[in-house]
Amino acid sequence: MRTGAARGHEGYYHETAFYGSDADFQDLVVPFLDEGVSAGEPVLVACGAVNERLVRDRVADPSGVRFLPGADQYARPTETILEYRKLFAEYAGVAQIRVVGDVPHPGTGAPWDWWSRYEAAVNDLFAEFPLWGLCPYDLRTTSADVLADVLRAHPRVAGAGGHLVNPDYRETWTWPRACPDPLETGHPLVDLLDPSPAEARHAVSAACVATRLTRDELDDIVYAASEAVTNALIHGKPPARLRAWADGARVVVAVSDRGEGPTSPAAGLVPTERTTTAGLGLWLTHRTCREVSLGRDENGFTIRLVVGG
Repeated sequence: MRTGAARGHEGYYHETAFYGSDADFQDLVVPFLDEGVSAGEPVLVACGAVNERLVRDRVADPSGVRFLPGADQYARPTETILEYRKLFAEYAGVAQIRVVGDVPHPGTGAPWDWWSRYEAAVNDLFAEFPLWGLCPYDLRTTSADVLADVLRAHPRVAGAGGHLVNPDYRETWTWPRACPDPLETGHPLVDLLDPSPAEARHAVSAACVATRLTRDELDDIVYAASEAVTNALIHGKPPARLRAWADGARVVVAVSDRGEGPTSPAAGLVPTERTTTAGLGLWLTHRTCREVSLGRDENGFTIRLVVGG
C-alpha cells in the first residue's frame, strides 16, 4: 500500500514545492524522505551538490537513500527520461517509489524550454509507475516565468499547508511563444522557403564553414536541420522556412511552418514508439544538439536548434 499523501493514488503523484532558504529546503524535503525510508520504500535523491549536502546533513538514515549524481541525472531531458525509466523498472512490484530531483532551469544556467516540456510530459510518461515525485524550486534563483510554467505542469503543490491540489495545473498543453536566440538579432546567413532536406543540409553546412564547430557538432546541426525541414514539410503547413545564424563558436537554426505543431509536450523527448507526435529524428536531435526549443512566433510553429557554445 502506498503511504503518505499518495495513499490510494494510482500512477505518478507529481508535486512541486518552493523554498527560499536552505532551511526551508530541508523542512520540505527531509520529512518526505524520512517517511519513505521508514516505510521501506525506495527513496531516490538527484540534487545538485549543495542540496545533496543539505539532505545528508538532516536525513535520519542516509544509508536508506539512494543518491544519484544530479548533474548527470539531469544532463538533458531525453537522457533523464531514459535513465529514470530504467531505475523505476528496477523496483518492479514495490508499492511506492519516492524521488526528489533538482530540475534545471535558467537560474541554474540551463535552457528552460525542454525542461518545461519535461515537467509536463512526465505526468504521462511516468504514469505506469507507483511514483511520488517532489520537484522543489528555489525562489532565490527561479524566475517568475519559470515558476508559472512549473505550476502549470504539476498537479499538486507541497508546503506548510500540506499536499494540496494545484488550481494552476493544466492538463492541456499549449505551446509557449518561441524565444529568439541573441544571434537572431543579426541578418541570417541562410533564409530559404520550402527547401528540400538536401538543400537544408547544403545550406547549413555552408553557413558553418567559418565557425569553430567540432566535426561532431557540425554533423549534429546539419542532421538536425534536415530532420526539422522534413518534419515541417510532412507534418506542417507551407511555407516551410529555414534560417541560420552563426558566429565563430555557435550556430542557430530556426525552421518554421504555418502548422499547429505537435500536440504533446513529449514531442522530441521520447522516441517514436512512445508518442505518435514526434519521430525518431526529432528525438535524436534532442539528444545531440546543445539546445532544442519548440514554440510559436510570428513565423508560425518554430523549431530552434543550437550547437556550439
